[in-house]
Amino acid sequence: MSRTKDFIFKHPSEFEFLRRLADVVVLGAAAHLASYLGFNAPLDTATPIHTVLLYLCCALAFFIFPQSGMYASWRGRFMPFMFGRLITSWALVLLIGLFFSFLIHRVGELSRLWLFYWYLTGIAFLAMYRVVVYLSLHFLRSKGFNTKRAVIVGYGHTGQEMHKRARQQYWSGYDVVAVYADDKDALNLNTPSFVRIKTLAEIHDYVVANHINEIWITLPISASPQLHDLQYLLRNALVDIRWVPDMLGLQILSNRMVDFLGLPTVDLNRPVSRGPRGMFKHLLDKLFAAVALTALSPVFAVIAICIKYTSPGPVFFKQTRLGLNGKQFMIYKFRTMKLHREHNQITQATKNDTRITPIGQLLRRTSLDELPQFINVLLGDMSVVGPRPHAMQHNQMYEELLDLYLARHRVKPGITGWAQIHGLRGETDTLVKMEKRVQFDLHYIRNWSLLMDFRILVWTTFKGWSGKNAY
Repeated sequence: MSRTKDFIFKHPSEFEFLRRLADVVVLGAAAHLASYLGFNAPLDTATPIHTVLLYLCCALAFFIFPQSGMYASWRGRFMPFMFGRLITSWALVLLIGLFFSFLIHRVGELSRLWLFYWYLTGIAFLAMYRVVVYLSLHFLRSKGFNTKRAVIVGYGHTGQEMHKRARQQYWSGYDVVAVYADDKDALNLNTPSFVRIKTLAEIHDYVVANHINEIWITLPISASPQLHDLQYLLRNALVDIRWVPDMLGLQILSNRMVDFLGLPTVDLNRPVSRGPRGMFKHLLDKLFAAVALTALSPVFAVIAICIKYTSPGPVFFKQTRLGLNGKQFMIYKFRTMKLHREHNQITQATKNDTRITPIGQLLRRTSLDELPQFINVLLGDMSVVGPRPHAMQHNQMYEELLDLYLARHRVKPGITGWAQIHGLRGETDTLVKMEKRVQFDLHYIRNWSLLMDFRILVWTTFKGWSGKNAY
């Protein structure tokens, strides 16, 4: 078997870093072109805030684009979705830059025409550059470049997932040519396109004879005797060896490797929203809630008058809910029902529920009854975006029926969330409905990003305030 040609970038991180630098250069070029389109003059002839915004947005793009998945593989993905991610990521960078200009009282000096041209040329340049890179890499791969040959040791859940991703993600440039699988895992081998290595002792000789570049060990932690044997058998292997612990079988919120007391540890249920980005989310929540409460104060007054006029009782409905890490707090809503007693049991609202007032029906249908929860956000009990908090009785019921149900409370509950914009709102009268909602909530916690919050807010604005299940 002939040796494959050299891999152009020995580490995918090198390729990503170069792409990030290229994006900065591309956006800089787009800004200068936008200047000629808008001013018919070089950018340095415009007011200084334009140059400041250029440098700021390029720096923001360098750090924000990776968080929004801009450098993920395009193979196997829906192209319009990938271009949509590019458009929204660039828009987010510009919005943050505009907000900075507003804070330093220079936003009035910015040319809106230049901003418009920069946004459009930025999108065009970023998209064209990516198409050129994609086609270039495709050509190089067809010539045998940019490929590393790999052997997977272990073919359980993680081994199969690694193999699938290696096939799908062309950017990585990996070719899995052989797999070590015991008799049990051999049942998962459904393609003859690669070699099966039957014993651990054969791996080293196969690696040497077939010019293998990397070995991926995906054995589960329970296979510690085999791992010890591998350590000895591969002691003289002059190739990169990666151990990918079989974490897919564990139901966890994260698997981030961190330094703890000087030793590498894996966080199993620490949400990705912790840390500096989480602090930024907290500040944005406070700012958003303050602006929303100020802007919506006339709406609050009108709703309060309607509630008092149509039925006796308080304007607000208050109820105890679980918040971050199980801390109890009092949630606020506009009252939508007549005063009644629950007799130690929470009864969900149902279709044509006689307890709901006429104005309450409208408030529930449009989710306007949820607006007072901006007060909870301002108090720090909730976030604008996050898993919806359920009634205490439902928590007690479902924590025994659904795995990781209470893991939803590892983050602050939200006014709107990933489940809600996908239609999972309103009554949860079956276990299946609640299970589906929890799955979406856990997906949000595991994959959270500021861009994801932004998408949820935009989606909520256009279609998330009403639904057939809200009554």
